[in-house]
Amino acid sequence: MKRLLLFLVIIQFSSCAELQQVIESLPQDTAGGVGLSNIDIGNGLRQALDKGIDKQVTKLTQKDGFFRNELVKIVLPDELKKVDKTLRDIGLSNLADEGLKVLNRAAEDAVKEATPIFVNAVKQITFNDAKQILLGNQDAATQYLRGTTKSALYSKFSPVIKNSLSKVGADRIWSNIINKYNTVPFTSKVNPDLTDYVTTEALDGVYTMIAVEEGEIRTKLSSRTTDLLRKVFALQDRR
Repeated sequence: MKRLLLFLVIIQFSSCAELQQVIESLPQDTAGGVGLSNIDIGNGLRQALDKGIDKQVTKLTQKDGFFRNELVKIVLPDELKKVDKTLRDIGLSNLADEGLKVLNRAAEDAVKEATPIFVNAVKQITFNDAKQILLGNQDAATQYLRGTTKSALYSKFSPVIKNSLSKVGADRIWSNIINKYNTVPFTSKVNPDLTDYVTTEALDGVYTMIAVEEGEIRTKLSSRTTDLLRKVFALQDRR
């Protein structure tokens, strides 16, 4: 009987195109993610990124949020590593330690001030192919966010970092460090752009922590705390 019915359906819809139109017109079951539109998937990805900001990025704003987190800790750039070594060699290890710490303190302070910038960036993001991103790598949504927002966020984040460097006293401490280093005989003078360096490192830290939460959502059902997250990422599970 089933074969007969199938044969009659095939006869009735003589072309594949007509048959496909009928199939597409049937109501779709959205339970578990089936039948979700690109818009639905995009909203799910935004929700995952928002969760990353809310749960992971806020950790960076706490004291030692950068400094004690090996994933995002800001270390000295190559230009300043020789400064660090020279200061330690001449007995100024405490000053060198303080110089490294205040760079991280500035990032922690700046992220606290700039978190709304990241929240707004996620709201504005448009996923051109949300399904492809959903079925991509563990941090595909975060990398998409990075690629589409980093340049614009840098320009907004840089003045916040500059203010934070001053607020935590990093500009004063590093001015002292550089002045002492530049007086050491037989050394090449340095004049690093700390604002640019810390801005870049702090942004990278934010994206890193958002990716941590994205990975959690992709691999742990318990991290999918809303119906939308469960439906959207159920599609990924079927790969």
